[in-house]
Amino acid sequence: MKTFKLGYAPTRRFVFSAEDAFKYKVMIREKIASFGLDIDIVDLEGLNNEGLLYDDHINADQIAARFKEEKVDAVFFPHCNFGTEDTVARVGKALGKPVLLWGPRDEAPLEDGMRLRDTQCGLFATGKVLRRFNVPFTYVTNSRVNDPVFERGFTNFIAAANVVRQFRNLRILQIGPRPASFWTMICNEGELLERFGIEIHPITLVDIQRASKQIEKGNSAALLAAMDYIKEKLDWSEVTEEDVRRIAALKVAMKQYAMQTGSTAIAIQCWSALQEAMGIMPCLANAILTDEQIPVTCETDIHGAITSVMVQAASMNTAPTFFADLTVRHPENPNGELLFHCGNFPVSLSVENKPKLRKHFLFDDHAPGTHEGEIQGGSMTLARFDGDHGDYQLFLGKARGIPGPYTRGSYVWVEVNDWPLWEEKLVKGPYVHHSVGIHANAIPALYEACNYIPGLTPDPVDPTEQEIQAWLRGARL
Repeated sequence: MKTFKLGYAPTRRFVFSAEDAFKYKVMIREKIASFGLDIDIVDLEGLNNEGLLYDDHINADQIAARFKEEKVDAVFFPHCNFGTEDTVARVGKALGKPVLLWGPRDEAPLEDGMRLRDTQCGLFATGKVLRRFNVPFTYVTNSRVNDPVFERGFTNFIAAANVVRQFRNLRILQIGPRPASFWTMICNEGELLERFGIEIHPITLVDIQRASKQIEKGNSAALLAAMDYIKEKLDWSEVTEEDVRRIAALKVAMKQYAMQTGSTAIAIQCWSALQEAMGIMPCLANAILTDEQIPVTCETDIHGAITSVMVQAASMNTAPTFFADLTVRHPENPNGELLFHCGNFPVSLSVENKPKLRKHFLFDDHAPGTHEGEIQGGSMTLARFDGDHGDYQLFLGKARGIPGPYTRGSYVWVEVNDWPLWEEKLVKGPYVHHSVGIHANAIPALYEACNYIPGLTPDPVDPTEQEIQAWLRGARL
């Protein structure tokens, strides 16, 4: 994944202090560079003497051309004084990228009563003109450069824009059709392409079987590295060397297909034809790839794969996701729930130092390939992109890990604020029994990203929409 590029277009207006605007241009640039985000900043230096947006539409054309040439993923228009709203709107319209609108809070008027910037007034003007141009934008409260609310709003915008750029370039590698009995996994491929530009690249189980067997026969560096990883990270005493080789070969084959097809996620028909054809389960291969930022979802869950990419992007790709069944309620905690799958959670999340590589516990043939054990708790986000009848929503909720009884497979017990409310929303909404988790607070970024994805409505259960908005204005979440 290429580094995120931000277009930096500080703006001023001719009737206010050009000197003060220039000072704030430099100050804001230094401040956002101090946030520690892995981003490249493309500025306006060299387009005019000030590196500021302040001219008419000719200036807008030059700025838009630079940002297009540099392929920026979003653009930030800090109002260093009142700002030039029409030029901001023209650039925003020409780019079609997420837009951040903010300006530093003014100081007191001078002793003679004159004001240097009138930034807030300019923000009101630009917001209106952006609406006239039908440009969606993110707004961060007028605040001082060193205020925590600015850092919070800026970093959340970058994460939201990262979700948008990855969502707009989604291609899912589909390995096999959905299992026949899983009607919940039905999705509308044509609608995903028409509404969101999401592409599905299907291959058959025969394709992946052939590729895996070819890799298994050789001793490529990728195969040997995958085998070494399995032996180093897991207790594989319950399976054979041949099992390890077949699992590693499947992992390498899936990754090669993803790279060849430009796919950023995979949805696989994990049972039951695959283990009959190859003698293994794909769970551990799924887990390893998910740890490598190529999330793999079970049961050919296309919507789950979409969710995984979005959630991963909301963390700026700094944390792995895990793909889970919402399974059973906690035997004692009324707000507790089991997040489980057969053995596909990333190895890096395991509580045990060496989790077990085992044979599947549900099927009579007991094919090997499940990575079993509890994963770490702590705070996490749970999300689900889903839809039916042309209505798409993004479920969002926060949870925390809690103690619970041992169970087979990959699992973690969690507590939420009001499980009966969650349960009702999940059963009655356009959702299914699958969710995507991540050990990060991805909710505000995912919520904001929906602002730039027409046809996708955020559906937060905890925190509420009002609480998310208040957090972005500086409240606690």
